[in-house]
Amino acid sequence: MKTVFSKTPTLKECSTHYCPGCGHGIAHRLLAEVIDELDIRDKTIGIAPVGCAVLAYEYLDIDMIEVAHGRAPAVATGMKRTNPDKVIFSYQGDGDLAAIGTAEIMHAAHRGERITVIFINNAIFGMTGGQMAPTTMLGQVTATSPEGRQADGTGYPMQISEMLSIMPGVCYVERCAISGIAAIRNTKRAIKHAVELQMTNQPGLSLVEILSPCPTYWRMKPANAMKWIEDEMVKVFPLGKIKDAAAKK
Repeated sequence: MKTVFSKTPTLKECSTHYCPGCGHGIAHRLLAEVIDELDIRDKTIGIAPVGCAVLAYEYLDIDMIEVAHGRAPAVATGMKRTNPDKVIFSYQGDGDLAAIGTAEIMHAAHRGERITVIFINNAIFGMTGGQMAPTTMLGQVTATSPEGRQADGTGYPMQISEMLSIMPGVCYVERCAISGIAAIRNTKRAIKHAVELQMTNQPGLSLVEILSPCPTYWRMKPANAMKWIEDEMVKVFPLGKIKDAAAKK
């Protein structure tokens, strides 16, 4: 009699360290579902730098690498070049990718590295105490902008997706959200498309930006945080596909 072994889901069954209402849990689940549906668990390598999601390896049952703050695209570059048959993704927050890691993401995109980037934008530094991030909205109160962010002195929210989309080395950029059922479904579709582009050797870097709530440091109830994404964040960070080079062929 032949023994059949069933695979357990990529997403582990365990409690998380994330705050109540945090969006990382939803994003983890979507990523795990995509990995399972594409049946690439044994060939996927994830890279998580410092930030709220630095412990992503506790929740995703795949090969994971923990790296220094902001350096995920650099490590992903080396991993993909030495393992071209693997699916390599980085999972980064806005404080990590858009602040200390700005050079890494820009140059990885400029070089057209064939990696997939999951970019969680909650407009604030979460792990370190709620400081202003490059993506913090004008007028938004944080630990380091108690009067609200002002353009005069601290600048404007950084629109990473739009910046990367103009680079020839970037093949796909889409901004999504997890603020409702329809938005969550669309986010999963975008993640799956980004991974499939890498699997089919589409030249260039792909990035999915996800607008995600941080009720703790936004000082909001979880439901209000979701509504704030839909009412306020999308005004500065419009949802939608920004670039898809493969679709033009």
